[in-house]
Amino acid sequence: MSLMENLLGRTLIQPDDTWGLLGVMCVSVALAIFLEQKYRWAARISGSVIALILAMVMANIGILPIQSVLYDDIVWGVIVPMGIPLLLLQCNLKKIWREAGKMLTIFLIGAAGTITGALLAYFALRGAYTATGGQAEDLAAVASMMTGSYIGGSVNFSAMAMQHGLKGTPVAAAATVADNLLMALYFFVLIAFAGMRFFRSRFAHPHIDEVEKGSAGREDAKTQAAAFWSRKDISLKDVAMNIAFAVVVVWVSNLIAGLFSPFAVDGVVNNFQEGLLDFVGKFLGSQYVWITTLSVIAATFFSGTVEKLHGSQEIGTYLIYLFLFVIGVPANIYTVLTEAPLFLVLTFLMVVVNMLFCFTGARLLKFDLEDAIIASNANIGGPTTAAGMAVSQGWSRLVGPAMLVGVLGYVIGNYAGTVVGIILGA
Repeated sequence: MSLMENLLGRTLIQPDDTWGLLGVMCVSVALAIFLEQKYRWAARISGSVIALILAMVMANIGILPIQSVLYDDIVWGVIVPMGIPLLLLQCNLKKIWREAGKMLTIFLIGAAGTITGALLAYFALRGAYTATGGQAEDLAAVASMMTGSYIGGSVNFSAMAMQHGLKGTPVAAAATVADNLLMALYFFVLIAFAGMRFFRSRFAHPHIDEVEKGSAGREDAKTQAAAFWSRKDISLKDVAMNIAFAVVVVWVSNLIAGLFSPFAVDGVVNNFQEGLLDFVGKFLGSQYVWITTLSVIAATFFSGTVEKLHGSQEIGTYLIYLFLFVIGVPANIYTVLTEAPLFLVLTFLMVVVNMLFCFTGARLLKFDLEDAIIASNANIGGPTTAAGMAVSQGWSRLVGPAMLVGVLGYVIGNYAGTVVGIILGA
């Protein structure tokens, strides 16, 4: 029982008070964005993590209910699917390779590390998890969700959670806490790496040197977040076209996925043919695979038209901020420590393996320390946290590449998470 439930016998805001919940959610997201763009300490954490922390605090003390139609039907059912294609409009694959080659290379190495970590962690923890009464399928689903999250970001976590039917369940809630605890802690670790003699002696670090010499001072770094999200030219037509594009992509993706989903095998796979059909049904039957594919096709092959469409990144990012707030609501730290502590171990193993892959790859290829730090951040947290870290450290020339490779993670995260889930039998 939370504090408010002990005092009032209920949460301060009731589950059916849609406008009250929506008001708290929107004000909290606005506050998180304001703090990120106003204060250097907030930029270090990133606005997305601040929004999630605000939701966790208010839910754990009983201001917000754990479940609501607003969360399930509106945010998970409408806002998340609409936010993905808008963000993916930034993912011109040709542009990503041209402008962020080194960071992209490390990012892809880190993605391989995330997949490797997921498989190793699953097989290492499966026995202990089932011995405590858990289902191996749930652990496999969490490994799939975390693969999506630690290659792309929380938007991929939500896609995999919905794909495995875990939306709003205690398993998803516990995995959310584990995900975000490890993510937040790792960000501070990455910042610490930038100042450690051990890493500086083994990597080139031109951006750190530039900041320390004063060419990019701390005051400048503090205001870069606001500059990055500064006012842009946007018209009513832009808003209308963005919303129309997102809705049509989700609609068409559902139609295409519905053609393939019946091929999935209901039960045990007995032979290669059934296994192939099962893979086709589960992979091509995922709406998120098609949302990703259609959006990237539009961004890459119709880049001229897309570049004239203003506001997609801002609208998409805002929608994902709302989602991040919602996934923080069921995140009860006591629950994960008492009911699913192995999820913390799983996420820890995945983060460590990702880190080893990123920094070892950067060392072998003689890439910069800053590239390794931002690429690993983009894997674990996504484009907004990676860009936020680049901003907070004053590495202004890395903000664009951080966003580009992070957005690419949205693309491959859904594919990788789906494949890992199929391999592990989620």
